[in-house]
Amino acid sequence: MENTGFRAFCCRRKWVKRDWAIATVAITVIIAAIIIFILFFTVFSGSRNRKTSSPTFAPPSAGDFVPLTLLQSAKATGAFCLDGSLPGYHFQKGFGSGSSNWLLHIEGGGWCNSIESCNSRKGTSLGSSNYMEHQVQFAGILSQDPSQNPDFYNWNKVKLRYCDGASFAGHPESEFKNGTKLFFRGQLIWEAMMNELLSLGLSKAKEAFLTGCSAGGLATFIHCDDFRDQLPKDATVKCLADAGYFLDEPDILGNRTMLAFYRDVLQLQGVAKSLQQDCVGRMEPVKCIFPQEIIKNVKTPFFVVNPAYDSWQIENILVPIGSDPQGYWSSCRLSIKKCDATQVKRLQGYRDAMLKALSMFQRNEEGGMFINSCFSHCQTSYSAWHSPNSPRINNKTIAESVGDWYFNRKESKLIDCPYPCNPTCNNDDYT
Repeated sequence: MENTGFRAFCCRRKWVKRDWAIATVAITVIIAAIIIFILFFTVFSGSRNRKTSSPTFAPPSAGDFVPLTLLQSAKATGAFCLDGSLPGYHFQKGFGSGSSNWLLHIEGGGWCNSIESCNSRKGTSLGSSNYMEHQVQFAGILSQDPSQNPDFYNWNKVKLRYCDGASFAGHPESEFKNGTKLFFRGQLIWEAMMNELLSLGLSKAKEAFLTGCSAGGLATFIHCDDFRDQLPKDATVKCLADAGYFLDEPDILGNRTMLAFYRDVLQLQGVAKSLQQDCVGRMEPVKCIFPQEIIKNVKTPFFVVNPAYDSWQIENILVPIGSDPQGYWSSCRLSIKKCDATQVKRLQGYRDAMLKALSMFQRNEEGGMFINSCFSHCQTSYSAWHSPNSPRINNKTIAESVGDWYFNRKESKLIDCPYPCNPTCNNDDYT
């Protein structure tokens, strides 16, 4: 019996040239896909089975984001942020030749000197871990890219988040019990952080480097010797402060604004207990928080990175809000390129004051410095650390200068010529 259904399906009409062309293309695509699959499977399986001489470790990519870890052990000691939340840090494990080396970087972010300013601060990441980013990107001195960070790229690296408002130096005895609900626990946070990191491998470090930016740079000055004391005696331990060399200089009206501000921070948070006690015994305690005094007694080798025209210091120490009611400095304090000749002369005076404050340290054989003539603030944790566009002194980047000093390759005390002599500066412009 004839299958009329089949005949009706296949023989409804004859194929035309267009039908044959479509079929040819479809068959070609299918055959190409099969060939590509076979080639991919061959290469993939071969790469999995092939033996190589590559090391078993491999660094994450330079663009990796590092997660936040809350310091659970802080509950036991009460080492809380301003709002009572747990402090945090970001940890990236070292590899290869850097497996036993550690670099710590303390975050900056100013201070709070009153109940009102601390209450405002506790609603931000600088006063509460509830507002901290869950991941941060490591760059500059924290980068794992050897082209960006040639000497420290494969070290264990830690970014300590800053949430106490007093450079990790506040004490709970100064807390107000009148319902303000503020926790002044900076010193306890520092101690809890150290205990945590020591348990993670810092206690066996062969090389260790404590660094910090701005208020974190001041914390580095304060805690440098304590950091050294907690590590193995045979370890190489050094410290670096980036944009943390704050001056006790009068503002344009002759007022010592920074001195008064720090005095309030000390009184509010009991910071004097964390400062060098011999200094506190000799002079008014507030003067002992300025790096010019601290550095005189720091025993651990120290490196100072600071622009001679620190943009934060110009805006807050030399020309703070309220010192310029007529607005003559309104543009210059935000961008050095907008300063007239008279203002630049005043800025040169501020540079002179910084170099004078550093003059004794300059004679320290174990010390290093990189004082460029840029209008900037915090240069180690960004591309200014080491990149084609980084500021240079004698054709050296900050990273190259710090590396020479840390590894004793050569003495590294570099001081730039006055503004505007350095064309490599990427000057801040906040206007």
